[in-house]
Amino acid sequence: MEIQIMSLKKAYGKKSALDGVTFSVGNGMFGLVGRNGAGKTTLMRILATLSRPSGGKVTFDGIPLEDTKKIRSFIGYLPQEFSLYPDMSVLEIMRYLAALSDIPGAVLRERIPRLLQQVNLWDDRTKRAGKLSGGMKRRLGIAQALLNDPQILIVDEPTAGLDPEERLRFYTLLDEFSNNRIVIVSSHIMSDIESVCENVAVLDAGHLLFAGTVGALAKKAEGRVFELTISPKEQEAVKRDYYVLSSQSHASDVKIRVLADRIPAGCPVSCAPTAWDGYMELLRQLEKEVGK
Repeated sequence: MEIQIMSLKKAYGKKSALDGVTFSVGNGMFGLVGRNGAGKTTLMRILATLSRPSGGKVTFDGIPLEDTKKIRSFIGYLPQEFSLYPDMSVLEIMRYLAALSDIPGAVLRERIPRLLQQVNLWDDRTKRAGKLSGGMKRRLGIAQALLNDPQILIVDEPTAGLDPEERLRFYTLLDEFSNNRIVIVSSHIMSDIESVCENVAVLDAGHLLFAGTVGALAKKAEGRVFELTISPKEQEAVKRDYYVLSSQSHASDVKIRVLADRIPAGCPVSCAPTAWDGYMELLRQLEKEVGK
């Protein structure tokens, strides 16, 4: 399966949410990264056939986006805000949503228990949705998105509000499902994307800044990441002169990780870049362009 996105545009009145976005997505875990308002949710809603583009073209193995019925038969979607029926049990919700999808009863009798076991909700199948924790609700959301055994799973900010253990369990489940399928996951947490995705696209204000492997994104910051050990008094000067990625205070000094076009003064340590560093370098270069 391959998704081809070509010159995709989406406008709301005079506001452009997507402006000529072009890239492709193949099997495996694919990350969609960007700040709030970057266009991630807009793009995902278009791919899920819930919103029509203003221009451009999208195909799924050659099937055009306009063939909505065909595409919906092999897509699963979990929005950032997943609405539940609070007075219905987990099992009732799954059966109700399956009935809406016209899934045969014989299939459901096998698939629903298996999915609830996969997301660790089988023992809670009689619990009302209104009594579920945040992590349990997200897991139920994934289970319903997998009801039609989709070839493409689209998941918008899946770990928002989850603790680290729930986040790990969630991404492990998505990784297992991505074998020979496409899983597109959006997040503003680059470390999550870096750990589970091989390929990634970076959006900002509706524009595509990057599309490629996580390793290629990291290389965007190659030779520009340094760690400085400074006194607390020097912090303001460093923040003024360099793009600070992180800082860690100790008893007598501060370790600051920065992006810089030239080797900083003092005794800097050159660092191997991460995908997060590459992402921040893209934003830094964008800010420099805007500031010209």
